[in-house]
Amino acid sequence: MATGALGYEDHLINFSSPIQQLRQPYFSSSSLRFRFHLSYGFRYLFVYFVTFDLTGDGGVIKTIIRHAKPEAIAPTEDLPLVDVHYEGTLAETGDVFDTTREDNTIFSFEVGKGTVIKAWDIALRTMKVGEIAKITCKPEYAYGSAGSPPDIPPDATLIFEVELVSCNPRKGSSLGSVSEERARLEELKKQREIAAATKEEEKKRREEAKAAAAARIQAKLESKKGKGKGKAK
Repeated sequence: MATGALGYEDHLINFSSPIQQLRQPYFSSSSLRFRFHLSYGFRYLFVYFVTFDLTGDGGVIKTIIRHAKPEAIAPTEDLPLVDVHYEGTLAETGDVFDTTREDNTIFSFEVGKGTVIKAWDIALRTMKVGEIAKITCKPEYAYGSAGSPPDIPPDATLIFEVELVSCNPRKGSSLGSVSEERARLEELKKQREIAAATKEEEKKRREEAKAAAAARIQAKLESKKGKGKGKAK
């Protein structure tokens, strides 16, 4: 469980020409909690993401990059198997040591069974399907003093960007009846639809933001041209 918000992580977007390409996570789902203010003639947008200390000792820090839909599900005793996309980097150097992005694969594991590092078991319990979070793991919640040669040195702090794609029942577990199996499949379908809707909404918001920024810049340029003509007369 999160012990509370530590504060806000800020990101700066420069809207001055040429327009910066907007990337995740600056404009995502409507449930994304962020606050912003515009300054310097609408040239900059500051976005803040809420950060939580999940262990109370700073060992596992979670920053929500994209919130899930309110109705999205989370891992439970009945749905302990999770599918995730992730990218892991070394906090000290920023080097990527593992990722599913290159080949767009899915990594699956059962939460709470100790098959992954402690930080993942702790953090994934707090996530919902569709959520993307940055998880910063101190060595004692990752690979400790031994590291994981050759990619992860001893006493390394790791940073993961993790997307929870789906939650599923244990393989081979009895669901009791055909109706329960049907309900399970419907739930999985709903999860995929929610994830697809979230991505589509992100795309729409990015396009709207780019269009609005371009319009402001164009208006400024036209205003400057008009003032220049007035002086020439």
